[in-house]
Amino acid sequence: MAMKKVKKAVITAAGRGTRQYPASSAVQKEMFPLVDRDGLAKPVIQIIGEEALAAGVEQICLVTQPGDEKHYRQYFKRMSDETLKAFRGKDWAILQSEKLQEFGERLTFVAQDKPEGYGHAVYQARKFVDGDPFLLMLGDHIYISARPENCARQLIDKWAQAGPTAMSAVQLTPARLLHLFGTLQCRQANPRPGIYQVEAICEKPALDYAAAHLHSSDLPPGMYLCHFGMHVFPPEIFDALEHHIRGDIREKGEIQLTSAQEYMRAALLKPGAYGACTIEGQRFDTGIPYGLMESQIALALAGKHRGEIVEAMARLLAEQLQSLAKR
Repeated sequence: MAMKKVKKAVITAAGRGTRQYPASSAVQKEMFPLVDRDGLAKPVIQIIGEEALAAGVEQICLVTQPGDEKHYRQYFKRMSDETLKAFRGKDWAILQSEKLQEFGERLTFVAQDKPEGYGHAVYQARKFVDGDPFLLMLGDHIYISARPENCARQLIDKWAQAGPTAMSAVQLTPARLLHLFGTLQCRQANPRPGIYQVEAICEKPALDYAAAHLHSSDLPPGMYLCHFGMHVFPPEIFDALEHHIRGDIREKGEIQLTSAQEYMRAALLKPGAYGACTIEGQRFDTGIPYGLMESQIALALAGKHRGEIVEAMARLLAEQLQSLAKR
């Protein structure tokens, strides 16, 4: 039987945005504006959604807080006739208005009624997924590829080529950063470099546990494979999440996706059916103030105004050096 294509994406956007207060009290952090590589100002969620669509996805489910759907619906639609008058002669803006309408027509919304954790948020999309493989992305992470194919496309292509049931994108990570990421023990089980078979998954492990149980043999000492922030999952992930929700199996008070991933790998999938792959690119966390600034710089340096931004940064750095020299 031919493998199904990935035509659906789930993007979680139900976080409370506490680390971005006070701005997040005025607008959802996923709606914070950034200037994208094409030079257009867009909210974070649009940049992420456009990545999914460019990777071949046709339908997107946003998992949101209760009541947030109306705010997204209001944004993802074409201009009213009255607004069009103000943009007469600005064809680029009218084109973008049509694209917003097309984007909005691909959206489905589900609400996470209670803040029970990331895994609980993902579980809300079970009906939308309806038995199909799907792409899962974070609603506050920007991905910038080092290849012509975007990061989501790289993941989906490697999933299709290698043939595992599930595949998580991973990045090489030093031990000092393991407290920030889910960590995977993998072994090279494919002739193509950067494609692995997953043998264990643990959320934000302690250093001694990681050294004893999670180091992948092909990696240099002190380096690990950690989540990159996107996955291709089969519908079995919802069975694993249901197991945790019904059993009230929590870590730090929440239903964790990483725990469900490990349960799915060990109990629900055939041996060797959970894969991982490295991605040529970087991810940036817009959910924290420093990460939002870093995201904008990274987009600018990868975009159409790169030359102007490099000149501006060089000037600002020179001014800073001169200021320091005078102290």
